[in-house]
Amino acid sequence: MNASTGRSLHRQLLLWLLLPQIVLWLVAAFGAYRVASRHADELVDASLLQAARALARQIRPTASGLFVDLPRSAQDILAADPEDRVMYMVSSPPGQLLLGDARMPAPPGTPALGEPVFFDTAVPEPMRVVSLDLRLSAAGAPEQALRVQLARSSKPRELLARRMLLDTALPLSLLIALMSMGVWAGIRRGLRPLAELQQQMEGRRADALDPVELQAAPPEVGALAGAVNELLGQVQHSLATQRRFISDAAHQLRTPLAGLKSQTELALAAVDGAADPALRQRLQRVHESAVRGARLVSQLLVLARAEPEAVAAQGWAVVDCGELVREVAAEWVPRALAAGCDLGVDLPNEPVTVPGVALLLREALVNLVDNAIRYAGPGAVLTVRLRRADADVWIDVEDNGPGLAPELRERVFERFVRGSTTGEGCGLGLAIVREIAERHGGSASLLPAAPRGCIARLALPLASP
Repeated sequence: MNASTGRSLHRQLLLWLLLPQIVLWLVAAFGAYRVASRHADELVDASLLQAARALARQIRPTASGLFVDLPRSAQDILAADPEDRVMYMVSSPPGQLLLGDARMPAPPGTPALGEPVFFDTAVPEPMRVVSLDLRLSAAGAPEQALRVQLARSSKPRELLARRMLLDTALPLSLLIALMSMGVWAGIRRGLRPLAELQQQMEGRRADALDPVELQAAPPEVGALAGAVNELLGQVQHSLATQRRFISDAAHQLRTPLAGLKSQTELALAAVDGAADPALRQRLQRVHESAVRGARLVSQLLVLARAEPEAVAAQGWAVVDCGELVREVAAEWVPRALAAGCDLGVDLPNEPVTVPGVALLLREALVNLVDNAIRYAGPGAVLTVRLRRADADVWIDVEDNGPGLAPELRERVFERFVRGSTTGEGCGLGLAIVREIAERHGGSASLLPAAPRGCIARLALPLASP
C-alpha cells in the first residue's frame, strides 16, 4: 500500500485536542495572574490605609499648630526592611511638608475629604501610594487641614502576585499535562485498529487475498475493513475466474495441438521422397508451430498449478533434492547429447531436503535444464550442482555458453520475455521457475559464470530437522 501524502491522522487529532488546551491554559494563567494582582493590590491597599490611619491618629491639633507624636521606634520600623521600602509624608495644609519625605507626589485629581486615594508612582522607585485628606479639630485649637500619605514599594506586591500565580499555575499545568497524556493514550488506543489494519495489509503478499480480520474493531474501522474485504473478495473471484479460464483453455487446446503435431509428422514422413521442397518447408514450419503451441499450452498448465490455491491443494512434502537432480539429469542426458551438449551433475555426499511440491520443483528444474540446452549452444558443458548455503539449498544449472547480457538477467523472468531470438522458446520458462520458487519461499536468479557462461540458481529454504 502506498503511503498517504496527507498529514497524519494521529498528529491532526493531537493538534486539535491539545491546541485548545494550551490556549485555555494561557488564558487561565493570564486570568489567574490578573486575579492574583488584584488580590495583592487589595491586601497592600488595606495595609497602607490601616497604616495611614494609624499615622493620622498620632497627629493632634494644638493652639500653636499640629503635634505629631511619632516615636523614633515607629520611624525605625517603617525604614527597617530595605527590600520593602516604606515612605510617608504629612503635609498641612496639603502639599506643604510637615513631616516625612518631600519627594512624595501629590494624588491625582481633587481628593474627597476622608476618602483614601490609591495610586502608583515611579518616584523615587515603583511604589504604591495611599493619600488621605483629613480635617482635625480640638477644643481651644483652630481646625487644621491635613494630608497623610504613605507609600510602599511595589516589589512585595509583585512577589505576592507571582507567588499566587505559581500556586495557581503549577497545579493547572500538572492537570493539563495529565490531560494531554490521557488524550495521547486515548488517541493511540482509538487508532490501534487502523494500525492493525495497516500492518495486515502491509505484511501480506501481493497474492494473499484472504479477508482482513480485526479484533474488537469500532464500527468505523469495521466498515473500512468490510469494504477492503469486499474488494479483496471481488479481486479473488476475478483471478479465480481468470485462472480457471486459462487452465480450461490449455486443457482444451492440448489435444488438438497434439493431433496437429502428429499429423504434421506423418505429412513430413509422407513427403520425404517428394520432389517439392517448398511443400516440405511449409509442413516443417507448421510442425514447428505445433510444437511451440504444445509447449506453450504445457507451460500455461504449469503456471496454473503454481498459483497459491493450486499449490495448497496439491499438498506439501519433504523432497529429496539429490534424487530430484539425478532423475531430471538422467531424463535430459539424451536430449543434451542430441543438441551436442555435455550434461553432468555435482551432488553432495549427505542428503539435502526441502519442503515443497515435488511435481512443481521438478518442473522448475526441467525448465532450467531445458533453457541451458537450448541457448548454451553445441559443444557446451552443462553442470547441475546441488549444495547447501546456510539455511538455504542452491540448485545451480551452470553452462559455459555465450551467457546473457546484464540488463536482461532480471527481465527474462517476466512472462513472454525472451533473452534470445533463436530457439523455440515462448518466454514462459523462467517466469514459471520464479513463480514456483516464490511459492516455496525461495528465489530464482541468473548469475554470470567464470570465465564465461551463465548460472541459473534456484534457492529454496532447507527443510527443518
